[in-house]
Amino acid sequence: AGYRGGTSAFQAGKDVAVVDVVADHGADPTGRTDATAAFQAALDHAAPVVVYVPAGLFRADGLLTVTQSGVVLRGEGPFASRIRFTRHADMTGKDHLTFRGTSTTGAELPLARDGVAGDAEVHVADASALAVGAAVVLGWTNTDPFVAEHGMTGTWKAFDDTWQAVFRREVVGVDTSTTPHRVTLDVPLRYPAKVRDGASLRVETGALEEVGVFGLGLASAVGWDDAWANERVHVLGLRHVRDAFVTDVRSFAPEGAEHHLQNGGILVSRSKRVTIADCRMERAQHRGGGGCGYLFEILQSNEVLTRDCVGVAGRHNFIQNWGFGTTGCVWLRCRTAEGFAVSSSSLPFVGSLGLSEYHHSLAMANAVDACRVDDGWGAQNRHAWSSGAGHTATGCVFWNVQGEGVVRSRQHGWGYVIGT
Repeated sequence: AGYRGGTSAFQAGKDVAVVDVVADHGADPTGRTDATAAFQAALDHAAPVVVYVPAGLFRADGLLTVTQSGVVLRGEGPFASRIRFTRHADMTGKDHLTFRGTSTTGAELPLARDGVAGDAEVHVADASALAVGAAVVLGWTNTDPFVAEHGMTGTWKAFDDTWQAVFRREVVGVDTSTTPHRVTLDVPLRYPAKVRDGASLRVETGALEEVGVFGLGLASAVGWDDAWANERVHVLGLRHVRDAFVTDVRSFAPEGAEHHLQNGGILVSRSKRVTIADCRMERAQHRGGGGCGYLFEILQSNEVLTRDCVGVAGRHNFIQNWGFGTTGCVWLRCRTAEGFAVSSSSLPFVGSLGLSEYHHSLAMANAVDACRVDDGWGAQNRHAWSSGAGHTATGCVFWNVQGEGVVRSRQHGWGYVIGT
């Protein structure tokens, strides 16, 4: 799991151009004026580039977006280089800082034989269009038989008869001398992929690569009612990226504020081989329903490593969320505490335990490793909750977990609680 599958360290923009947001683009390090335009101009510099954020408090009244590979945002540390985001209007489903790739899929290559869990080799009728190094997705349709064999008829309705991208992989071998052709992937399958369900490969292009964020403090807290006016607001989003690294990033409370974040912290969505390391997110304002208060969120992504991170006082501090396709992810030496689900903005101290958890639709073969759990972590059948979450996990491992909280492992098929 993690950046480049853990095979090498991120170079943080070694031997590339460095652009200073203050010296080169005039960003105000005192926080008195809006620095959005200066930051965006620096982030738009021709890549590869390191955008350097010197010590200071920077105010961003707008949103920042990275749409090219090879962009690294680097500060002097989360207590020195700080960005306060103030926008709250029209923020539902948005990130204050986004690394955003695109996802374009090619022609469907149906599997000629069932894909076997644990096997890195799959078979298609014609693999002549595939090349070594191609990024592919392997998935299948949520057919009635697939749903029924998991006991989810009437529950997984949000995904009925839709093709789901489950495994994000890279082609490492193509053999067209056999019938059917054989395709070797960089990571084995972690669940059966059945011809019955229309399992297929598709080439996927457009993801951002070699991007990162290092040594920054991030905040987005605003007025209480303003924070509760939007849902699913993340301070940092990594969407459609691969081989990315975020380290030494912490939330902070703006001057005069008790909370750090309007809503969510760091989101990894439809991505693979990402490392989130030595980060701390805490004190969300909106911890109600609708996907709010998720401090470290992984959505439909593969091989994400979240290590040595701390989540405090969110709704779900560490969470896998929405849809199929979260697999091979590891939470290593993380700590979760003070998770609390709030039902109303007018009664912020009334609610229930907020677990870190697998939240939706059969996350496969992930690991919570050597983490400290002082609230809770769950892997269970959530039935009709969250638009039919149903079985949220299978084949996932709680390994050497400690703390004063609760671990709930009620997984579909096999689930593991070891040394805990």
